Amino acid sequence: MKTLENMMTNHQNSLKSLFQRKRSSSSVSISNSKEGDSPSADGISPIPQLSPLANSVVARCSRVLGVATLELQHQFDIELPESVKQLFTYARNFVEFCFYKTLNSISSDPNFLSDKDFRRLTYDMMLAWESPCIDIIQSLPNEAPSPKKGEGEEKNEDDGDEDGGSLFYSSPTTMAVQVDDTKTVGREAFARIAPACAVVADVMTAHNLFDALTTSSAGRLHFLIFDKYLHTLDKILKAAKIAPGSFFPNLQLAEGEIILDVDGTVPTQPVLQHIGLAAWPGRLTLTNYALYFESLGVGLYDKAVRYDLAMDMKQVIKPELTGPLGARLFDKAVMYKSASVVEPVYFEFPEFKGNSRRDYWLDICLEILHAHQFVRKNNFTETQQLELLARASLGIFRCRAVREAFHIFSSHYKSILSFKMADSLPRGDMILETLSSRLTLLTLTASPRNVDGSVHAKQQRVCSPVALLTLSQLGFTLKKELNLDVEAIAIGDLCAGEISPLEIAVKQSVSKIGKVEAAQATVDKVKVEGIDTNVAVMKELLYPIIELVNHLQVLVSWEDPFKSALFMVLCCYAISRGWTRYFLPSLCICSAVFMLWRRHFNKKKPLEAFRVTAPPNKNAVEQLLTLQEAISQVEALIQTANIILLKIRALLFSVLPQATETVALMLAVMAVLIAFVPLRQLILLVFLEAFTREMPYRKENSDRLRRRLREWWIRIPAAPVQLIKLDDSKKKK
Repeated sequence: MKTLENMMTNHQNSLKSLFQRKRSSSSVSISNSKEGDSPSADGISPIPQLSPLANSVVARCSRVLGVATLELQHQFDIELPESVKQLFTYARNFVEFCFYKTLNSISSDPNFLSDKDFRRLTYDMMLAWESPCIDIIQSLPNEAPSPKKGEGEEKNEDDGDEDGGSLFYSSPTTMAVQVDDTKTVGREAFARIAPACAVVADVMTAHNLFDALTTSSAGRLHFLIFDKYLHTLDKILKAAKIAPGSFFPNLQLAEGEIILDVDGTVPTQPVLQHIGLAAWPGRLTLTNYALYFESLGVGLYDKAVRYDLAMDMKQVIKPELTGPLGARLFDKAVMYKSASVVEPVYFEFPEFKGNSRRDYWLDICLEILHAHQFVRKNNFTETQQLELLARASLGIFRCRAVREAFHIFSSHYKSILSFKMADSLPRGDMILETLSSRLTLLTLTASPRNVDGSVHAKQQRVCSPVALLTLSQLGFTLKKELNLDVEAIAIGDLCAGEISPLEIAVKQSVSKIGKVEAAQATVDKVKVEGIDTNVAVMKELLYPIIELVNHLQVLVSWEDPFKSALFMVLCCYAISRGWTRYFLPSLCICSAVFMLWRRHFNKKKPLEAFRVTAPPNKNAVEQLLTLQEAISQVEALIQTANIILLKIRALLFSVLPQATETVALMLAVMAVLIAFVPLRQLILLVFLEAFTREMPYRKENSDRLRRRLREWWIRIPAAPVQLIKLDDSKKKK
């Protein structure tokens, strides 16, 4: 065993030496050679142990950073700990290191999402992450590098570059391997690379975003889909920057308030606001602090009404039914209720089929509301608050991009909105706790690594407000007085070769979704339609309890005196001996033993389906009549309960003095009995009185007593009730 360990150690050291060999001599040759004399004249030399695709990506990163590839490798060796330079992870971690440095350099440009070369590099980086080492791609055919073809293609795509040169591709290098469009990216590569750019993805929702982008491609991401997503996201961000002053003059936005989405601008898709019985169309706007509704007047929008989402005013946002004149007909509305409004406000999103518009607006409104609730719960500082709001804002922009580009809207556990997903995900509270602990490490000036790769980068890792920095670099201002360090690292919650605590929390939570969804699928499968069918299922499920109650009724009725007398004697003996306190524990133990027995002997057998005899089928009219009858029965039960409560109120306030005196005397006697008679004897007396009512010797007297009690109860009047109707005079002028 020890010999095997020595062989593995020697093999690992020899492989590391292959990565690190000839660094000094190569650096000397690079500095002494003239430009264009060799493929490595510009400092870009292939690393033999990397795959051709990984070498291509590293070469492009090297050209962006203006640093030789061997120098990048040297920085990787001295800056990162030994734990990320192990035998089987060295290549992949080195590729991550190069991309994170490159991304930090190019993200300072507010228009970097518009650069097609950036999109190509990011996608190729995902491919290289999946196949970083040459051993992994031995089965792939060798591709001859064709720099001239690559240069010509980039020249045609990049209209803004006059000489046809590219920031990522250049003719002197032989590393620009043209990636085959048939290659696709997997989930783990996307979740590891995409969140490095905070505007592209978030660590908390990267897996759900990947699922949304690959719904029609069998779980693999194509470049055309990724490119379309980034193009749409870039278009949305640019439109959001110019929106406030040009198109929304009626909105009085506060400092740091940015518009996240608007609906109701198209005449064929209005937004209707319902307050009471009044309804009118208008335009609905969501910002990172509030909802605004501008009612449509004669060709112009009126002054916007603001519904705050930031302050603690007990806001409630939920789906609701609405319709004309207050009728509850269409499930297409969002209700907003808070302490600042007299009555609930309903925003209806009419559409011909489905309610996807309503669901989308419900989710983005809840995302902002949950973000502010999370801020208030943890008492964050101003920088931490802005970072959370920036996260929520970027999540909504990404959600808009997916919805507009692919007409897809994921919800529930697959939501791409961070706070909404954490609210519904199993152990989502642990994700938020991890996020909260990360926010305590925020700083605006310190950076985890210096861009130049100096030795000082080995300092203690400090987190930067990546979402806030990203919005600032994209041109959004959340706080004018906030001084942001332009050199701060803005590469998300990721570090080359390391798994962040937030990633771990998300993976642990996501791992439990399968069981939850499987259980929910069984619930959806056993749901049946119709009141009579559901009643039949309930009767079959409660059959043992119903049979037990029927047997008890037979014993209480004294139809068989011998069995009833025997049961009464046994119960009295158990009560007198104090065995009743062991009834519930015994029931729990028996249930536990039964379940463990079933688990041990039937663990491989599927559970047999529960058979229920379905009632005769009914048409729509018969089902409506059954529903009406059920509602009438429920209404009668509620009325009976209200009458009982009102008669008790009359007794309490002595509406009928004689009845009140009788009840008061009975309560006094009961108090004396409870105070001086042991509880065991009281239980025995109550049992004997109830069980012997139907005995032949007591039946006549019991019937007479029940009749007198019923007559006495009927004579008690109910307390008066006065219904006050609200004056519905708040209508739109």
